[in-house]
Amino acid sequence: MTDLLIEDVQSYPRPPALRAVQAPIRIVLGGEVVAQTSAALAILETHHAPTYYIPRADIMAELSPADGRSFCEWKGRARYWNVTAGGTIAPRAAWDYPEPTETFAALKDHLAFYAAQMDACFVGEEQAYPQAGGFYGGWVTSNLRGVVKGKPGTEHW
Repeated sequence: MTDLLIEDVQSYPRPPALRAVQAPIRIVLGGEVVAQTSAALAILETHHAPTYYIPRADIMAELSPADGRSFCEWKGRARYWNVTAGGTIAPRAAWDYPEPTETFAALKDHLAFYAAQMDACFVGEEQAYPQAGGFYGGWVTSNLRGVVKGKPGTEHW
């Protein structure tokens, strides 16, 4: 069981909220720790698992620009990164908002990682698993209650 507080994803707001994360975050790729921080931020949005953003200063992996861009009506335009560590390349496995909107200005110089493309992602001591669906970047942990969207049939609520 986790030391994380029980949270209901259905009570998360829309538009999303930004919150400092109390638990340490650790990410492993290629058998190496590629990011570790006690200063992560999380985006909380209705029916989504939290998306964790790591300060760039706490990322040890090699990052190279990846193709593609996307746009979030709340956070702004995202760019993508290939992540390399321990001889493993995870293509388009991280993203950031180089010029976030005013509401999400704290995301500047932070990156989020797709848990599905990493060897392991931890919130505190608990290993998280990826939110269903290839588009979503949330990390699911045992403290979450409610329906986390992403499975077929839930993408457009």
